[in-house]
Amino acid sequence: MFNSCTCDPSPSVPLCVVIEEKGVRMKLTVIDTPGFGDQINNENCWEPIVKHVNEQYEKYLREELHINRKRRIPDSRVHCCIYFLPPTGHRLRQIDVEFMKRLGKIVSIVPVIAKADTLTMEERQEFKERIRQDLAANGIRVYPQKEYDEDPEDSILNDRIRESIPFAVVGTDKEHQVNGHKVLGRKTKWGIIEVENVEHCEFANLRDLLIRSHLQDLKDVTHNIHYETYRVRRLNESNVSFSELGLAPWPLENGTDDRGQSESHL
Repeated sequence: MFNSCTCDPSPSVPLCVVIEEKGVRMKLTVIDTPGFGDQINNENCWEPIVKHVNEQYEKYLREELHINRKRRIPDSRVHCCIYFLPPTGHRLRQIDVEFMKRLGKIVSIVPVIAKADTLTMEERQEFKERIRQDLAANGIRVYPQKEYDEDPEDSILNDRIRESIPFAVVGTDKEHQVNGHKVLGRKTKWGIIEVENVEHCEFANLRDLLIRSHLQDLKDVTHNIHYETYRVRRLNESNVSFSELGLAPWPLENGTDDRGQSESHL
């Protein structure tokens, strides 16, 4: 008899790091979800993650609606969800489909194949093609979405990215000497798999997408699409009120405090 796993898939404490490249500093926050999919019964295991994403939208909305709001609202919204797929070589699991269908509606999702060095190059390409077929068949929206392409140049670049998704990545924190240079890589009896060598691994492509070519676009999609959808829904809910948002009603010109008229300002 097996005991039910008690792992909590709730997002962990955010890890904040500062990245500096060519004199440009950027604060990057990473949130892990340990235990996701590890339970015997994985029914609704995505709910803590959905809740966390929506909580960040709610926090931003409350700050935005304050009369004396801050000049720069602290932004803890999730701009991208990197979804790791196990290197099974088969197809998407049901839990993968259910998770991405739900999360794709509220946050930009970039699927990646984890531990891709366990697959041959031929197996990797076949696996990637089957995943793309499953994504299309299930109506799963992954970033970058074609409908958000703004001009032909964007479309050409994004088409190349869409043809590469899911990115096949290999991770390590070990350095090895290759041709007199130190490189991050995994050493096997056949040789060294270099993490930043695009012929071995697509980590560099993933990195460029997230923090170089599409960094601002990811933030724009979050603010203009996902957050705006959440904001409109919350403000249109019949039971939403200023007191629920922790705000005082706006005073009217005649000095009265009519809640119905105050809410109409929104």
